[in-house]
Amino acid sequence: MDVLFDGAIHAHYGQFYVESSNEAGNDGDPIACFRAQANGICGAAVAGMLFLITGLHTGDVALRIERHDAEPPLGDEWEDVVEVSLLPRSDEVALVQWAAEARWRLELSAIDYRVRYSATGMDEANRTDTTLDGEPLIDRHLMQAWPAQPKPDRVLRQTSDLAAYWHTAWR
Repeated sequence: MDVLFDGAIHAHYGQFYVESSNEAGNDGDPIACFRAQANGICGAAVAGMLFLITGLHTGDVALRIERHDAEPPLGDEWEDVVEVSLLPRSDEVALVQWAAEARWRLELSAIDYRVRYSATGMDEANRTDTTLDGEPLIDRHLMQAWPAQPKPDRVLRQTSDLAAYWHTAWR
């Protein structure tokens, strides 16, 4: 397992992104990113892009991104867990903060991946809405990627009210 990112990312409007090319033809339009999906917290319907939802509207959230050789075990500590497929459009993959305020290169190749997006603390973060610099991080997120053939997205675990809302809202 390789850790590609481990820190805080600033969310705004409760979102951040993984992008693999400016050619994706999408400026973060959530309707396009979540089209025909079962889950509502990790949009993968636009080729080469992920649109990720957080509990917090504005502020820093904890995020760890891991690359695995095979499917990792599912941790019990995660309240909300979904899986999607991702095929980066190039080897230039980046974690992108709202409005491209910051970018971090992710060492992912242009091969098919299965991506598991896990979260905990989304309801508490949603109730808090906004945090300022230096305040404790409320919601935590984990993104794990491993090589796998594409298949439909799915909800593995749904505990929070916010995830339940987004799972139905985008449909």
